[in-house]
Amino acid sequence: MDSTPPRKKHLSAEDKPDDLSRLHGSPDSGRYSVDGMNCIVELTPLKKPVTRILNDEYGIPMQDINGSPRKSMGIQADMPVPPYQENGVVIDGLPIKGDGSGQDGEEEEDLNACGRCMRATSDQIDEFYEQNKKTIHYLFYGTLIAGFFAFLIYACYYDFKKALGLVVMTVLTLLYLLYMLIRDNFGASISEAIFVPIRNFISEKWYILKWFVYIALLGALVTFLVIYGKDNAEQMISLLGLVMFVAFCFIFSKAPMKVKWRPVLWGLGLQFVLGLFILRTRVGFQTFKFLGDQVQTFLEYTDEGSKFLFSGMDPDSYMVHFFAFKVLPVVIYFSCVISILYYWNVMQFVISKIAWIMHVTMKTSATESLNAAGNIFIGQTEAPLLIRPFLEDMTKSELHAVMTGGFATIAGSVLGAYISFGISSSHLISASVMSAPAALAIAKLFYPEIEHSNYMSQEQVLQKMDMKKERNVIEAASNGASTAVSLVANIAANLIAFIALLAFINAALSWVGGMVGYPELSFEVICSYVFMPVAWLMGTPWEDCHIVAELIGTKTFLNEFVAYDKLAKYISAGAISKRGEVIATYALCGFANIGSVGIQLGGITPMCPARKADLAEVAVRALIAGTIACFMTACIAGVLYQDFETATEIIENVNLTSTVASVVNSSTLSG
Repeated sequence: MDSTPPRKKHLSAEDKPDDLSRLHGSPDSGRYSVDGMNCIVELTPLKKPVTRILNDEYGIPMQDINGSPRKSMGIQADMPVPPYQENGVVIDGLPIKGDGSGQDGEEEEDLNACGRCMRATSDQIDEFYEQNKKTIHYLFYGTLIAGFFAFLIYACYYDFKKALGLVVMTVLTLLYLLYMLIRDNFGASISEAIFVPIRNFISEKWYILKWFVYIALLGALVTFLVIYGKDNAEQMISLLGLVMFVAFCFIFSKAPMKVKWRPVLWGLGLQFVLGLFILRTRVGFQTFKFLGDQVQTFLEYTDEGSKFLFSGMDPDSYMVHFFAFKVLPVVIYFSCVISILYYWNVMQFVISKIAWIMHVTMKTSATESLNAAGNIFIGQTEAPLLIRPFLEDMTKSELHAVMTGGFATIAGSVLGAYISFGISSSHLISASVMSAPAALAIAKLFYPEIEHSNYMSQEQVLQKMDMKKERNVIEAASNGASTAVSLVANIAANLIAFIALLAFINAALSWVGGMVGYPELSFEVICSYVFMPVAWLMGTPWEDCHIVAELIGTKTFLNEFVAYDKLAKYISAGAISKRGEVIATYALCGFANIGSVGIQLGGITPMCPARKADLAEVAVRALIAGTIACFMTACIAGVLYQDFETATEIIENVNLTSTVASVVNSSTLSG
């Protein structure tokens, strides 16, 4: 008895027919040997060839033949089909049982009536599905959509306030789908008919139009400052600080005479417009406050994972180690969410549109615009991955802009951690958005473009966006969480090292100061004096300048985590005014510290080893530019900030007082 399983063999069209030697069987079925491989050939007289599964071990679908050599996906064989040209051919890689004659297994090999019926039914179902695939899909998705809108309508009817978040997400989704529909079907026609002529006209006449635009913008700025800043000297100081920071960057620029002012002015203009909408209009303030509140609520779900992993008998016992078990898990959770959004292409869409705005207005290259937009959401070493294929050929000015963008912004993952400290979520989000154009503006002022960029077209860059694509959303979520582990470990290790180092430095300074009767000397005291002029130029109230200056020094020489932790303690203790808190929040919102120089060089250099020397050359200059970009964002906040929260509370208190007074008067009159 031959019980040897069939050997695996791939046959091609070059195999000769005489390689197939008939072993046994009737005209309808039999066993063949192909170079020693045992296989069964079943020839069934069917009017219509059918598809079956060939080779049970591999599960490879094979196509039947009708008078022609059979072909398959992965296995091909030439079969001597005549005189069976009207028959379907199926090969099953099964071991030959019995003594090799094949007679013992013939009855087992014949399909029974039930099997043939099931196969025929399956074929009919497959054929029906293939013929009506679109209709079935439309019915399925149509039913889901109808059910969703029925639920949404009833939810709005039942409690509109609770359903508001779902309404907003639905509207945004519909707008996105509408945009995609118009873009895919009419985008080219609309662009050719409207946008291209307008763009060409502006480009041709810009040498004249730019003066009208600049005069109009300058007039609007002066009018605003006269109306809103005449009674507030601190706002004028913030404007002075903005001018001083720009002048500093121009004086110490790599090539002052080569500066192109369009990216600088447009960058500051975009920053000012964003700040005006967010900080000066009630709609913008409420929008970002609502967004910040939703983000904060969303991040609080991290606590459930922390409770499960770190709590004992008391569900809140994990709060004892607040930073380790409350703050750091937020980084893992948010990184997981960002990874899912990348898998769904949401982040790519948002980043590309923001990059397009900066590319069109500021005329910066597509690569540096895309990197600056990516820095709003992802970190200083993750954003360059968006432009990884182009780093080798980028100019020094573009590399400087890439590093400046990383220093001037923070990652979305650590944003959640700062919110968990108690820092205002709305101001953190707005600071992240406003710093992106400021980083590009300062980068182009501090290191102007004196070479020719190869990547001015955004289309060629977007087509090569080097983002890893997972196979499903579960893998995306898992990869996002796993990636954050190293980030959390890096944060924890740096905090342990820097806080311990700070304690040692303070002890040494106290020892030195004690020799001259000043044991209170510390790193914080030194920073509070050194950076006090910078804090004042940003518009910080004088009584808060020493606190903000201390925080700036802590952020620059240690890191922003330690600085935000200290700011949260000052806020909870009521030791800093609301205006000082806001300016400090904007000034600290960036990775611009000495340790980040090593992080960026270590992260970007492996992407373009040939540019290692150039990256090292521009690193310190980029650190200074990123720091100044954060200060300029704080200056814009100082110029435009209006305490809507306090005003709202006053209005609500006035309304409440009026209501109580009306009730009392009514009661008195009726009495």
